[in-house]
Amino acid sequence: MEDSVPTGPSAPPPPEPRSPRGLALGGAALALVLFILVGGSVQFLNAAFGIWFTEIFIFMALAWLLPRVGGWKPARYTGFTPVPLASTGFGFLLGVANFFALVVPIQFVAQKLAPEWLKEMVDGARLFEQQTPLELAIILTGVTVAAPICEELFFRGIFQKGITPAPPASPTRALVVSAVVFSAFHLDPVGFTARVELGLLFGWLYLRTGSLWPGIGAHAANNLVSSMLFLAAKAVGSEADDADTSIQAVAGLAGLGWLGLMGLLTFARRRPAVWGPGPVDGDEAARETRPVPSLATLLLPWVTVATLSLVLLVVVDRRGLALKFYDAANPLAPLKKDAAPGLQAERKALDALRDEARRGDVPLEAYQEERLRQVREHTRADPRPGP
Repeated sequence: MEDSVPTGPSAPPPPEPRSPRGLALGGAALALVLFILVGGSVQFLNAAFGIWFTEIFIFMALAWLLPRVGGWKPARYTGFTPVPLASTGFGFLLGVANFFALVVPIQFVAQKLAPEWLKEMVDGARLFEQQTPLELAIILTGVTVAAPICEELFFRGIFQKGITPAPPASPTRALVVSAVVFSAFHLDPVGFTARVELGLLFGWLYLRTGSLWPGIGAHAANNLVSSMLFLAAKAVGSEADDADTSIQAVAGLAGLGWLGLMGLLTFARRRPAVWGPGPVDGDEAARETRPVPSLATLLLPWVTVATLSLVLLVVVDRRGLALKFYDAANPLAPLKKDAAPGLQAERKALDALRDEARRGDVPLEAYQEERLRQVREHTRADPRPGP
């Protein structure tokens, strides 16, 4: 008779994976709430810090936590791994060509059609105002590195994947819906159509390759080219927007972009390996094989690092935060392009005084008094119409 060997309690089996559609819809609703309430608040405090905070602790966090809670391996589930270098580079080139071929003309038309008050309300150029050189660098890396990775993880890896039906059903409706939702999250009605087109490109690359990385490359290329063109125009003193650009220039850029697109797609037809191995049938490799920790355990490191980063912001930029709150309490309307030279010089002097106050070269009160004076002068010179 053999002696029985005592054994400890067996490990709990891995959970049955949750529905990708449920993860997509629930994640989109949660992301919208967090993006508006948390992301918007942090970006108000400091735009450069807020971009990275929003991308990492909202879009990337949700893209990682939702599959983990749902019984999936996040990197495999979303298509984040493996990394196909050739198709990523090809996606980057497609993003550059697409920017000139489609984004530029679409945005040109949108700027022509949008009313002036709407363009001023969603003017993206304000993101680069009142920023130090370090903050400009942080913003540029945020929109060209953090945004492509984190947004593709969520909008393609979670949302589009979750609402795309299994073959042989067509993925077209899911592609369009995910592109519209992606654009809507940017809260920019003037740029809405252009971003829908971008969402279609990124989503198509995801469907074509089964990987997030070609879309990340195209996303990074689009943001990099647009940011560099804006900063270059600003450096040479040109403040012209899309509405001021000649139609001949737009047509010329679009033509070059289409030549680039046709050339790249022709190359891909002759060298199909550039697309990578392609989508993998089934999600068996993405199923979690180990027990999933509790939600509190999964959340703890994300919440801890997010909280510590906010504390660090307060410590590092205490004067900048004080100025931000004072500016919000005493709003000063932006000057029109045809404002008198004296008013423009006065506003530039105020901006310079603000920079000095933020660095600690002058007391905060000096800036606050000057801003309040200009607010009063502006109110008397341009009173708001009564009801």
